[in-house]
Amino acid sequence: MSKQHNCDVLIIGSGAAGLTLALHLAKNADVIVLSKGPINEGSTYYAQGGIAAVFDENDSIDSHVQDTLIAGAGICEEDVVRFTAENAKACLEWLIEQGVEFDQEESESGDAKYHLTREGGHSHRRILHSADATGQAVQETLSTRIKQHNRIRVFERYNAIDLINNSDEGAEKACIGAYIWNRNSEKVETIHARKTILATGGASKVYQYTSNPDVASGDGVAMAWRAGCRVANMEFNQFHPTCLYHPDAGTFLLTEALRGEGAILRRPNGSRFMPEFDERAELAPRDIVARAIDYEMKRLGADCMFLDISHKPAEFIKQHFPTIYQKTMSLGIDMTKQPIPVVPAAHYTCGGVMIDKNGRTDVENLYAIGEVAYTGLHGANRMASNSLLECLVFARAAASDIANHLRTPQKYLKLPKWDESRVTDSDEEVVIQHNWHELRLFMWDYVGIVRTTKRLERALHRVELLQREIDEYYQNFRVSNNLLELRNLVQVAELIIKSALLRKESRGLHYTLDFPDLAPSSGNTILSPNQLSEV
Repeated sequence: MSKQHNCDVLIIGSGAAGLTLALHLAKNADVIVLSKGPINEGSTYYAQGGIAAVFDENDSIDSHVQDTLIAGAGICEEDVVRFTAENAKACLEWLIEQGVEFDQEESESGDAKYHLTREGGHSHRRILHSADATGQAVQETLSTRIKQHNRIRVFERYNAIDLINNSDEGAEKACIGAYIWNRNSEKVETIHARKTILATGGASKVYQYTSNPDVASGDGVAMAWRAGCRVANMEFNQFHPTCLYHPDAGTFLLTEALRGEGAILRRPNGSRFMPEFDERAELAPRDIVARAIDYEMKRLGADCMFLDISHKPAEFIKQHFPTIYQKTMSLGIDMTKQPIPVVPAAHYTCGGVMIDKNGRTDVENLYAIGEVAYTGLHGANRMASNSLLECLVFARAAASDIANHLRTPQKYLKLPKWDESRVTDSDEEVVIQHNWHELRLFMWDYVGIVRTTKRLERALHRVELLQREIDEYYQNFRVSNNLLELRNLVQVAELIIKSALLRKESRGLHYTLDFPDLAPSSGNTILSPNQLSEV
């Protein structure tokens, strides 16, 4: 008999968005936070750079808005960008109250002030950071605060399988909870919640090379799609220009703040190349820098390019980038004396589940916040250090909206049980492994930094074949972590490819050789479970 849990609020995901929301709601609600792995194992923890907000008197919200609109290549929603920028400072001050320690420096008057760095696309120094491990500082602080609340329960090592909608005929579709898989007991359980929030992060694990941890498998987007939600702009996958290229490096990211502090990109022969691609050189938006590196690698037949900050004082490098310095030294690379080998890698999902400014989706009682959501902030390319900011701003907005709807008491419902009476244990796990690797490889080859219609059509054909195979497998065998993630990744891959085929232009992160120019007018690519909408 499956176990049922009850709560006011179910938050699926334990990164900055989910934990911020939980802390805002904990005074007035019983909250369950679902974490696929340990609570700290998510993209937030690995974010190096920082969080953008206007703290400098020489900076302005208008400037932050304008920089974001430019980076977004013309399709950001300006009211959302302004809403985010206007709420940035208050959200950062809340983080500081929680105990996050951002780097400080001495001002001209001798007082301490926050050290602000600059990253690609920003016209001012406005990035608050904690050395080069900002995400770790944020995640660990919020996790500590979460454990101090007796109204927040954290379920670690649980996968969300699917959302549960009400089954009343004629009633408006509403989310009433979720099926979850307990990885500890390997049993399916249910959670009934008055409000359910997807804070599951992005889907960059759909690509062979990614800066993201293994948990970034597009679960929230896939579950929301199956539940009846629209998605937008899934073709805009951000490839971070600089991941460490080394056989023992795994998926180690080299923060954009390196370039903000003067690091230069070089070819294998030592020559600089970014000024040939953009007048902003190394501080151009990520899509431009990633394409430039990809172009030079293909043109020269090189395995990587090089990022060089060795012209800066050694003590400066060690102080500002201690994590990167220690990592590179462990691999025999002294970044104070030599350049670092780099390649682009899938990094951020700019599109996602469509929401309003309160985080509400198309399905009643279902919200989405953070990287899983499409807010309109990023447009065709996310500007550096706006991602954690988006998590904070929309978590606070969603918390306010949810709190207003929890004032009326409500009885908990008996949820439909999970039926596994006709399934068996798999004796062919190799099928999942093979499909997993095949999917990520052809997504990298056909739906990567540079695309063509023929490549996209080839990828769509492969995805449709995989979907049929995985659906049959899913119906016949008991669930596992790899099966659940593969099922979601294949669904997200289909949405990415179909979105890319609909956009007949090159804009921001979507670059196709068949349509290399900007269209005269453009908007969002919106996909609905019921129909497709043209750009």
